[in-house]
Amino acid sequence: MSQEPFSATLPTYDQLLDELKNIRRPGLPDLRRTDRPALRAAAVASGFCGGPDDAPAGIEALLRAAVRRLGERDLLGRAAAHTFGLLPDRRGAPAHDRRKLAAAVYGVTPERFRKQQEPQVIQQLAEAVLTVLREPPSLAEDQGPAVRNAGADATTQHPTTHSASAHSTSARSGRIGQEPPLRVDSVPVDARSTVTLHVSPIELLRDIEVLVSSENVYLEMSKTFRPTVSGALRLAAAVRDPAGEIVDDVLARELAGWLRAHGRPGLPVRPGTVVPTSPGALTARGVRRIYHAAVATPRDDTYEVRPESIARAVSACFALARTERDRYEPALSSICFPLLGAGRGGLAPAVSATWLRWAVRDELARDSRWRVHLVVRDREIAEAVGAL
Repeated sequence: MSQEPFSATLPTYDQLLDELKNIRRPGLPDLRRTDRPALRAAAVASGFCGGPDDAPAGIEALLRAAVRRLGERDLLGRAAAHTFGLLPDRRGAPAHDRRKLAAAVYGVTPERFRKQQEPQVIQQLAEAVLTVLREPPSLAEDQGPAVRNAGADATTQHPTTHSASAHSTSARSGRIGQEPPLRVDSVPVDARSTVTLHVSPIELLRDIEVLVSSENVYLEMSKTFRPTVSGALRLAAAVRDPAGEIVDDVLARELAGWLRAHGRPGLPVRPGTVVPTSPGALTARGVRRIYHAAVATPRDDTYEVRPESIARAVSACFALARTERDRYEPALSSICFPLLGAGRGGLAPAVSATWLRWAVRDELARDSRWRVHLVVRDREIAEAVGAL
């Protein structure tokens, strides 16, 4: 791909339409080989990428956001997702296979689709990209690759430096939480250990082998539409059919299987218990395992999370990871924690972060080979975490 500076000029509808037509046949893998300046500029302007290496993934994330604008259950949205290979396991499908699946959405032959519906689908996708440009997506949507480092020296600065500035800008605009994802390296845990802090939905992280989900003591995951770590991971890991419908609720299914195998259906487990599952569709993002940490105890319409349960869960996660490490090639080496219990669990983020970092520090003192990540959803919380 061209390494020329990114243009600040927003693309026109005609430019976007022309590039979308040109990538329909080669598909998304072609984005690395051939520069698409209009789509690239749109991805930059929307906050999906911040450098040449991010551009292909940023364009792909932009197109996914545009498909959502069309409506993932609408004929146009579903056909657009098939046409450009934006569904799981379809990214590298040949052009004729993608067209055949898109035609099936309308119940027509591929040739009729090519002549009648396909032009409209591509035109409407171009319109949707412009809509995304006018109304940038929030962090609850697929933001693509994190914009690594907020400055040239981002790997050495304290996270407060980044989050305070970004949050101030967000507060002035009234759009709290809509900044692009951020990664801040080398946040100190103590004088000897560091972790990597991410401001991002956990399901959008890439190439972290173990993701930890916060669950209740009945190991009943959140509904997929809930704005929780559990719900987000459940949705992202689910396997979908060519029409985008969920056909395998992987994480919930495997947790239910574990409960049956251990005689616990409908019964609580001890707070701090950790249960592993496969990553389902998150395999495509480099995830190998999901560890479900049971920390929240239901109390009427609320939950109770005791801080010591966080410490037990962190210890159990590392113990499980050590057991599973050498079952994989290469061996497991990275793990990511959200602020356990700080969502619907009701625990204050600062309390969760304090106990979490204390427990992580203890584990890294025992075995420093692990690369540990923390993830939060907004920069105000990241600022508070970094200040602890």
